[in-house]
Amino acid sequence: MSDIHSISNRQKTDKKSLIAFASDYQNVRLTIDSANLLLEFAKSKGRLIYKNVYYNSQCENQSAAKDNLASFNFTWINVPCPLKNSADNQLMVDCLEYIHRDMSPDVFILVSGDGDFAKLVSNLQKLGKYVIVFARFGNVKKELKELADEFHFIDELGQLVKQQTQHQNTSIQSFIAYNEAIKYLTEAIKSALNKKKPTTFPYVDNLMRQLCPQYQGVSSICKPDGQKFKNFSQFVDAAVKDGKVQKHDEELFLIELDKFAA
Repeated sequence: MSDIHSISNRQKTDKKSLIAFASDYQNVRLTIDSANLLLEFAKSKGRLIYKNVYYNSQCENQSAAKDNLASFNFTWINVPCPLKNSADNQLMVDCLEYIHRDMSPDVFILVSGDGDFAKLVSNLQKLGKYVIVFARFGNVKKELKELADEFHFIDELGQLVKQQTQHQNTSIQSFIAYNEAIKYLTEAIKSALNKKKPTTFPYVDNLMRQLCPQYQGVSSICKPDGQKFKNFSQFVDAAVKDGKVQKHDEELFLIELDKFAA
């Protein structure tokens, strides 16, 4: 079974996106405050299944960080190698290996401004993954920043998490109508196509969350009859049936574009 098909099958029972968190400690030194905020942000995006920090125990200041941040229960990946980029290479290998597991992440949160990760981001996106990058002011490569589906500075985490919490609290009592959800669905597909990104279900779902704060998954969509959709696949099937979008091999396309291409 292909990875995309396994993602589709999981969506039938799992409403939350699966999140992988990978932090390059040499590039971004985590503090107790930043670690706490990063994990809050990650959990606001879905179910956090991996939370790895990559470090080199041969560097004294990096070993000390493991003890200082012990309460967060990170998985610390030690790469005690003097060769340049050894920890970076391990991070990239692990992220790509996670793709082929039964619990394949939908969203990857990368904490690093290192331009060496640009290829990783591009490869993850080609596989239908949504990539969020965090870096520090003055320590991020332009290519990495531009490639990311979302980019944020660590220094802005406090305000970012506050906004996420406000959006979630609002969504508890606020719903969007089916027709409004269709509008955001088509906008998300158009955005992905313009960026030459895959239009797989998890990717489009995450784009919709960025376009509409009230949209926190299909449970926030109200059908014309007042009922709720059970999962994203059911919502997509309804949109296809209504002639709003087209679906092919678990990717979504706009009707207008198909007509112009005919």
